Amino acid sequence: MTSTTARASRKSRARRASSPWWLKLLKGLGIALLVTIAGVAVFSLLMQWIRPSDAVVRMFNQVLKLASIGAGVVAAVGPGNEGGLLKGAAVGLVYMAVGVAAYALLSGQNAPVSAYAADLAMGVAGGGIVGMILSNISPK
Repeated sequence: MTSTTARASRKSRARRASSPWWLKLLKGLGIALLVTIAGVAVFSLLMQWIRPSDAVVRMFNQVLKLASIGAGVVAAVGPGNEGGLLKGAAVGLVYMAVGVAAYALLSGQNAPVSAYAADLAMGVAGGGIVGMILSNISPK
């Protein structure tokens, strides 16, 4: 790689890394929500054919939440960037808070506070772990 190419690569990486933290958080949240919407749409179509049990639906729900958080953290943190643990945990927390609030408003049911706290903790833990892993991957 020539020195000019290397310098341009560093500048573009620095520009990407210099985005405000809240903008990265919103980008990650948006990606996570899009993954969730797409996953729910596909699963709802598949439900007509496979007729899953309640246990399978609950398991899919948890896997979809974690996959959505992971995709959001990848969008917000990116490989090799600093602060992956905190940024990932923030994406997971905000994503789960939006999900818990939407569930409470749309369903009209009141789940126990421990269930809401467990969802929030899962979001923080999942996002933090993915962010930490991404921070330790060297960029291409």
